[in-house]
Amino acid sequence: MNKTAALLASLLLLASVAAADTIKLGAFFDLSGRAAFIGTPTKLVAELVIDKINAEGGINGKKLELVIADTEADPAKAVSLVRRFIHRDKVVAIIGPTLTDVGMAVKPHVDKGQIPIVMTVGGDPVIMGGQLGSFEWVFKSPQRSSTAVERLFVYLKEKGLTRVALMAAADGFGKDGERWMEALAPKYGIEIIAKESFGTRDTDMTAQLTRLRNSNPQAILTWTIGPAGSIVAKNRAQLGIDIPLFQCHGLPDPKYIELAGSASEGDRMPSTKLMVADELPDSDPQKAIIQEFIRLYKEKGYDKQFPINTHSGYAWDAIMIIANAIREVGTDPHKIRTIIESTTNFIGVSGIYNMTAEDHNGLDVDSMVMVQVRDGKFSLAE
Repeated sequence: MNKTAALLASLLLLASVAAADTIKLGAFFDLSGRAAFIGTPTKLVAELVIDKINAEGGINGKKLELVIADTEADPAKAVSLVRRFIHRDKVVAIIGPTLTDVGMAVKPHVDKGQIPIVMTVGGDPVIMGGQLGSFEWVFKSPQRSSTAVERLFVYLKEKGLTRVALMAAADGFGKDGERWMEALAPKYGIEIIAKESFGTRDTDMTAQLTRLRNSNPQAILTWTIGPAGSIVAKNRAQLGIDIPLFQCHGLPDPKYIELAGSASEGDRMPSTKLMVADELPDSDPQKAIIQEFIRLYKEKGYDKQFPINTHSGYAWDAIMIIANAIREVGTDPHKIRTIIESTTNFIGVSGIYNMTAEDHNGLDVDSMVMVQVRDGKFSLAE
């Protein structure tokens, strides 16, 4: 064997040994698309968690490796990436994506490839069956939309606000929220007296707000993520509408306050406890975990570009749940899936997870709090 061939053989052997000592996880987020403001910091958190686990010795003597990709908010691109993760990269599990629509596109492909995925999307359809397809291999770390709706409705009922008007984005996430509000309203004695929709890229919602105001509701509910929610708040203020405005669980984010300015003052919404960590009692089992997350996030300096928001903990929880499964049963995807499904009392940033075969999220209404914009920051709602 000549020297070149011998060197090549040695390099291949070293690569093989390195690969054997590494456990690959696929991770794809919206890094350049319309939800990059969520996807990019989610990627950073995913890397933070992997660094933490590896610094503590990895899992059973092996390091975790993220294979990171950008979905570009494109369902077709995401499907291609999932196939690559499964067939070329040989990952044992997947984290992501960012958007509900993208999650629905890849749902049947992870089922076919039989690779567990813990999604970081907001909508419920990814973990719903029947006409929405099998969810056997799909889990998600953010609260269900239905859970956020129930938390909001409990609060509205407590405050005697039972006649509401609804504005929902015309995308998968907005439609999911609208569907759950309509389904759950009777349970809480709430009447939806008017509905409007808008595009996620719309820049003016005054026409919809005017029509909703004319229906004489006690509150206006908005279901969207991103800048559109702030535009609703600003348009409401410009129109002089003094009806209380409630946003969804996707908007507790300093960016919301920055974009809406003083128009956001007083707005309320369901949120993870992450947004009000300092107000949690010491007896709350999540408090220590949340404080550790915040410390590590700030030590990395991520908060300078991406202030902590309600989305920030989703990748932490997703990877920790997968890591716990690998630690228990190794790298067989079938065994990992089974252990994830039996996750019990896992204390995460976003809540305490108790999953079952029927519930691939495992968070209940108590995992959320109602927050309010007060003096330009989020506090527990009164």
